Amino acid sequence: MAPRLQTETFNTTRFTMRALTRSDAVALYGTFSGEAQCRYMSQPHFSSLDGLADWLTDSGWPGRTWVAIDKADGSLAGRYVAFPGRDEGVLELGYITVADRQGHGVATECMSQLIDHLFSEADYRRLYVEIDAENQASVRLIERLGFVREGYLRQHEVTHKGLCDMLIYGLLRNEWLAMKG
Repeated sequence: MAPRLQTETFNTTRFTMRALTRSDAVALYGTFSGEAQCRYMSQPHFSSLDGLADWLTDSGWPGRTWVAIDKADGSLAGRYVAFPGRDEGVLELGYITVADRQGHGVATECMSQLIDHLFSEADYRRLYVEIDAENQASVRLIERLGFVREGYLRQHEVTHKGLCDMLIYGLLRNEWLAMKG
């Protein structure tokens, strides 16, 4: 297994993407404590700030986490993760936009720059996401970014809301580079 990379800071037009810290749980709690906001996650919403902070900073988790900090006002706008897939050169991505920032292009801007960052920092050949099949907003985002639907896994995952169908979307390095021109 390759050594774990640092979670480096980088910028988008409107946001600074930096490593998550435990204190960021305060700004994320309003989103992660909402049942509606967490309906497509594999676990239920959080009922305590400490529980969320522990989950966000779990030292045994092999991935990296960035938060999007608005350059204009310093507010936290979203959380973005990348963690190793089964094979070398493959990463799974995840994201959530803070509730009051949804629908304002935060995830599109931050995910696009995260993809650029990941493909430029190491020799990743493929990025992918798993999406609850009911999460149409996430499907639209990923398709806008050029990800291709690779699979529909029926009754694939048991979550807090029951048995869920999952969609797999993938993006190859050469597809991203061709799309970016």
